[in-house]
Amino acid sequence: MHKAPHTIGAVLNPFAYLAARWTPSPRIVQRAALAALIMTVVIVVTGGAVRLTGSGLGCDTWPKCTDDSLIATQAQGFHGAVEFGNRMLTYVVSAAVGWCILAARCAKPWRRSLTRLGWAQFWIVCGNAVLGGITVHTKLNPWSVAGHFLLATALITVTTLTWQRAREGDDAPRPRVPGPVRKLSSAMTAATLVLIAAGTVVTGSGPHAGDNSEVPRMPFDWAATAHVHAVAAWLVCALAVAMWLVLRVVDAPVDTRARARDLLVVLLAQGAIGYVQFFTQLPEVLVAVHMLGSCLVWISVLRLALSLRERSEDRPAAPARDEEQLSAV
Repeated sequence: MHKAPHTIGAVLNPFAYLAARWTPSPRIVQRAALAALIMTVVIVVTGGAVRLTGSGLGCDTWPKCTDDSLIATQAQGFHGAVEFGNRMLTYVVSAAVGWCILAARCAKPWRRSLTRLGWAQFWIVCGNAVLGGITVHTKLNPWSVAGHFLLATALITVTTLTWQRAREGDDAPRPRVPGPVRKLSSAMTAATLVLIAAGTVVTGSGPHAGDNSEVPRMPFDWAATAHVHAVAAWLVCALAVAMWLVLRVVDAPVDTRARARDLLVVLLAQGAIGYVQFFTQLPEVLVAVHMLGSCLVWISVLRLALSLRERSEDRPAAPARDEEQLSAV
């Protein structure tokens, strides 16, 4: 049987075709994973800027910006430019995720676990793009806006995990601290998730609806939800302090203790910003900084949890593969 021409193979299986011709270094794979994480945080912050400038319906339909135009028109002015710019940033995020997938697929040896994480990022980006369209079509329904942010948080989770996994091997993880410490970390992670979810309720019931027109808000008292959010924040802070102290008692590795310290610094800064914005009637700039802080808190919690176990960085030599093996994805 005749072998298919190289051009046909490239079309049918482009990742395998490139993997046979390019081998990125481990540093390139790590940078690709970090780029996907950074761009995820950037689009969360710019998405917040869309809402805080009242540009949520700057493009009043989806996937087009208007019924007749794919891009923002002059008539839509500043709000249209802001919303359309944020939509275009989705392509930058997609490019970063694509680079991550490609680098993971072309690395030698091929680490399927890392490639799957890259594809998980891709599907979350696709899902959030669709949910963003639903949000526009429902005229910024606060529940869909909250879901949009929570799905972005899921993307931050996967990109952070990918970045960590790119710097370690594929053997089974080994604990670096006693079991009770890991359980404390799990409790702190769960409490942080509650904190983030409560934050979306505060946002959904608060004054910044994302558009200058009348947009329905969640049927909760904003001040009461803010207090619940504050209680959750204090709980996370208490668990973070306990974690920092326990790690010193059990003589945890230096890098793990440093992650706990970094988490405390981020939490204190985030808490200070939260209280200032509450007592100053939610100025837009502080709300945007608070959204950035939310991303950094979650990343810090994840990095601390991931530092409680380790995998060997040693990787086996790339096995010999013939053309048939290279063509498999």
